[in-house]
Amino acid sequence: MSQYFDMGDRTLWNPSNGASRLFMSQVHVYQNEVGLPSGIGPREADGCQIDPTIFKAFVDALLAWHRRTSHAVMATLSEGFVVTVLVLAERAGIEVNWRPADFAEGGELKDVQVPTVPDCSEEAWAAALRQKSRELGRFMAA
Repeated sequence: MSQYFDMGDRTLWNPSNGASRLFMSQVHVYQNEVGLPSGIGPREADGCQIDPTIFKAFVDALLAWHRRTSHAVMATLSEGFVVTVLVLAERAGIEVNWRPADFAEGGELKDVQVPTVPDCSEEAWAAALRQKSRELGRFMAA
């Protein structure tokens, strides 16, 4: 059995029920963290519809949240979800905001751990996530 994550009539991802269940549980967690709905609709039959406008806002907020997190455990726990969401955004043709305005304008780090995660440039951070997204995308059936 599997689940379809569709945008209109286009399938972005067709994971197993187990992977879908875990992903949707994480969607709820990160909706609460960023304070926005994800745009990923409820499961109906064997599929979910994704609203592109709401999803883009969620992805941008998620990236900003992830970039501000310098707690090593939180960054590691969230990275897999962030990368999975980036695959979906790319497949949907959504241009994500790699340079969140609140971070670029001196946004403060949250949930800081001492010692903190090594700081890296915006470009290095974005390049690392893009690379991981490309690698993961090969394993995400559409």
